Amino acid sequence: MEHYPLTEWLKDRLERTLPGIAAQERMTGRALTLPGEIPENARQGGVLALLYPIAERLHLLLIRRTADGGAHSGQIGFPGGKAEEQDRDIIATALREAQEEVGLLPCEVDVIGMLSPLYIPVSNFHVHPVLGFAQAQPGYILSAAEVAEVLEVPLEELLHPERITKVVVNSPTDNSFIKKVPAYKLADETIIWGATAMMISELQMLLEEYHAR
Repeated sequence: MEHYPLTEWLKDRLERTLPGIAAQERMTGRALTLPGEIPENARQGGVLALLYPIAERLHLLLIRRTADGGAHSGQIGFPGGKAEEQDRDIIATALREAQEEVGLLPCEVDVIGMLSPLYIPVSNFHVHPVLGFAQAQPGYILSAAEVAEVLEVPLEELLHPERITKVVVNSPTDNSFIKKVPAYKLADETIIWGATAMMISELQMLLEEYHAR
């Protein structure tokens, strides 16, 4: 599979020490306080951060979750979900969930590596982000029960100085929760906050490192 210089660099970079919590905390916007330790009953989950070209520009795949009243109802995120017994590992979880939610075939994805895991108190998930690359723009088959739409974000959007802002948000499960948090505000006014913004922040820091070489 043909790669871009960035994805080849990322493959090597993800094998070394990552920015981790230092990068994630730049975009912290939690509905619940982070506990001192990850609970033993935390559910393990995998999400797929997919890079792919459109007109030779690398894009990042995001989804808007269906408004179902759950902890992440209507929010922007990566395809993904809970690990199942049949999954070989967390990478298999992320690939299976991406296929179920947006119709992405695992054979279309070349796994670049893993970003730093992140615990989400509001849903009790310990999420492991898998970074992947697809040779071409995917064709999507959306699960209406889980995905309202896909968003295809050019990577340079994440490096634009005007994309990071602060917004007032609320929790789908707690009407009393109103908080001003750091967020990504895309050119079309889409707001990305919470765990997804924290994971993107680590990717952004790596992109900044790549361009600063």
